[in-house]
Amino acid sequence: MTVILLALGAACCLGLGFVLQQAAAQHAPMKDYLSIRLLLDLVRMPLWVAGIGLMVVGMALGAVALGMGDITLVEPLLATNLLFAMALSRRLTKQRLGRTGWAGLWLLAGGVTAFIVAGRPRGGQRSTDHLWQWVIMGLVLGIALTLAAVAKRERVHVSLEAALLGVAAGLIYGLQDALTRISGEHFGQGGWSALLTSWQPYAIVVLGVLALVMVQSAFESAPLRLSLPALTAAQPLAGILCGVGFLGDQLRVTAGALAWEVAGIAAVVAGIVLIGTHPAMPPGAGRPEDVREMLPH
Repeated sequence: MTVILLALGAACCLGLGFVLQQAAAQHAPMKDYLSIRLLLDLVRMPLWVAGIGLMVVGMALGAVALGMGDITLVEPLLATNLLFAMALSRRLTKQRLGRTGWAGLWLLAGGVTAFIVAGRPRGGQRSTDHLWQWVIMGLVLGIALTLAAVAKRERVHVSLEAALLGVAAGLIYGLQDALTRISGEHFGQGGWSALLTSWQPYAIVVLGVLALVMVQSAFESAPLRLSLPALTAAQPLAGILCGVGFLGDQLRVTAGALAWEVAGIAAVVAGIVLIGTHPAMPPGAGRPEDVREMLPH
């Protein structure tokens, strides 16, 4: 229960923080798109700093939850950050939930519950096959970087561009969560000396900055509803892949359990899409030419 409460607290901070970050990022200059200079522009905005503060608290709570529980349990709970983002957005926009909003809410909450109850995620022996670990990590990071490269080079339509960056950032955050779990194990076994002499904490920082640039670029270029659902859906998928792939997490593999696990994940993704595209999510400004494209003719 402690792990669940910590994960939900993390989700709350993350969801509220994302809304504040997007509200500020939409006013950043587009010349800094996918550049570290974007963060230097944003850090001068109090609203963005507040959003980052909430995100840092959320990540800290998530790290504690990952240290106490299994990544296959924590990741689906972190996906509920969209519910808290919706709550703040609904207050700001004065929009009612309606059928779509309630359907998304129940699909997301029900999907998380179904996955946890059916899968009964539990820890196990971490894989000693380091080659397999590097393969999975390389696959996740490679897909994320490829998606970001496509978004930057092709400068596709605003909706696809923001979604690509959202998926890329979500994959990196899921990988970051896996490394956070390993870092926690190092700290528990050998204290600060073991933690600071391992490579994972430094990789976490690099991945965090990389994902942050992607997220803020997506928030800068398009409405929140075009990027946050993609990010929220990709993060637990990457985390669960890492958890089962090399962290030793185990799920029930009976036919009935697998069916419910797949149905639960599908419901989570469907709920995320419905909530993310709800009118209550703040539209943001985006690029002027892209906003004109989104208006009815």
